[in-house]
Amino acid sequence: MQLLNYSLGEILEKWAFETPDTEFMVYPDRDLRFTYSRFNKRVNSLAKGLLYLGVQPGNKIAIWAKNVPDWTTLFFASAKIGAVLVPVKPTYNLTELEFVLKDADIHSLFLSDDVSTGNFAEIIHRLIPTIKTNARERLNSKHFPKLRNVVFIGQKKQRGMYNTAELILLGSHIDEIELESAKSSVDCHNVATIQYTRSGETFLGAMLSHQSVLNSGHSVGECMKYTSAERLLLSLPLSEVRGNVLGLCSVVAHGATLVFAEDFTTYQILVSMESEKCTAIYGTSELFNEIMSLPEFNSFKLTSLRAGILFNSNSEEKVVNNVQAKMHLKDLITVYGTTESSGGITATRPHNPIKTHTTTIGFELPNVEVKIVNTKTGELCDAEEQGEICCRGYNVMKGYYKNRKASEMIIDKDGWLHTGNLGVKTTDGFYRIIK
Repeated sequence: MQLLNYSLGEILEKWAFETPDTEFMVYPDRDLRFTYSRFNKRVNSLAKGLLYLGVQPGNKIAIWAKNVPDWTTLFFASAKIGAVLVPVKPTYNLTELEFVLKDADIHSLFLSDDVSTGNFAEIIHRLIPTIKTNARERLNSKHFPKLRNVVFIGQKKQRGMYNTAELILLGSHIDEIELESAKSSVDCHNVATIQYTRSGETFLGAMLSHQSVLNSGHSVGECMKYTSAERLLLSLPLSEVRGNVLGLCSVVAHGATLVFAEDFTTYQILVSMESEKCTAIYGTSELFNEIMSLPEFNSFKLTSLRAGILFNSNSEEKVVNNVQAKMHLKDLITVYGTTESSGGITATRPHNPIKTHTTTIGFELPNVEVKIVNTKTGELCDAEEQGEICCRGYNVMKGYYKNRKASEMIIDKDGWLHTGNLGVKTTDGFYRIIK
């Protein structure tokens, strides 16, 4: 399979030109729908807003929000002008947020309301009191010297912050030539996002390129036989690689449609899958069991479903049978990957026997090399011999941000990423994790 050599902005513009009226993003609970053409226009408007804020190629933009619609808008707007998006998990506490803002050298922070985990605006005001006293364009925090702007996602006005409506209005003063100039500087091998992962007590920021996240999503979609007719119901957080790479990027790589909301209950998932005629869904065996256990489950017509990812490689065969039969997911696969590998290293394929889905992590994704090496000698292991799972290819991160030592410990001189996970390669070519 040939690699896609588009930047994230370029792949979006490709579909906006070729299939402008195809739905890209749907929020059923808001009755909000964006075609590729309409969404691309909003992305350009927000990209101009970022330029108004002084965002330059390579600047880091953090987003601290649940799955609000403008999460996706910011993902592509920052990519179009060569900025780097840094997802912040909504569950992060104050200490974790403070670390990411400092370590990633955040230039602009976007946040939304989230009453379930705390008021983000109130939290950031406690962390940076000068937001309330300084003019919005003069955010001078000694604690966060690189931080220049805080933007509230939504219509509400927050003291010391722009909101997205104001930012888009201000961006309208940016000349189209300036936007085109910023877009022309972006290459598919540039870093598109820094995704933080925990290693023991340490947070490390994995730098992933446009090419790595787009092709990782594309490869996983190909394993499920994705086409432009796909409608993926995404109930995973966009702040995680499973959501923004295996979910969002798999959809945009195929010119397909993404269906989701900020908060998903199992009942909402059922309603959305039926009403939007979704063809795919990702989840764990726990989520699928919860959906199928709902008293109302049998009253829903889910015959449009056909594909999905089951993230538990050790699920019981009964669960896989039920998911395939009751939820019609005949093209079900399991996927194994890490943040450092852009979310994907191996996957099963729909035609594999159920036992393969439940006892292995499949085999190599296209254009990815995988090997098992002896943890002491580094030598290649024989079949069924336990060792460390390593991979090499487009999917491997460029390294940890500002941490060369940690990068060299995980990526060797030949470009192999050492996952730290133990596994074996079976005699028939599949890989299995050793718990």
